[in-house]
Amino acid sequence: MNETLPPCPECSSPYTYEMGALLVCPECGHEWSAEAAGGPDGPGQRVIRDAVGNVLADGDTVTVVKDLKIKGSSSVIKVGTKVRGIRLMDGVGDHDIDCKVDGVGPMQLKSSVVKKV
Repeated sequence: MNETLPPCPECSSPYTYEMGALLVCPECGHEWSAEAAGGPDGPGQRVIRDAVGNVLADGDTVTVVKDLKIKGSSSVIKVGTKVRGIRLMDGVGDHDIDCKVDGVGPMQLKSSVVKKV
């Protein structure tokens, strides 16, 4: 179809079309804004949000919103544990926060399991 429109971010369909200010995928029905689909992601353009939708930044303090089992250990990070001085990064899989948890040590967390304080 139109080669200037980006593919669908949900299903990667190349058949996206414009409908007003939105881009629409006819295959999966996903709709997104044309501004969000802007050019390729460069450094500093990626927005990382916590479990409730707050935008996170380097150095923020967050709390854990659910118990987290630590892989390869019998330890658990409890709900409400504060993590200070986070660093945002592109990690393995969904892990986009690099931090040091008191009593546990350095680790990577998913932004979907933390809430900004």
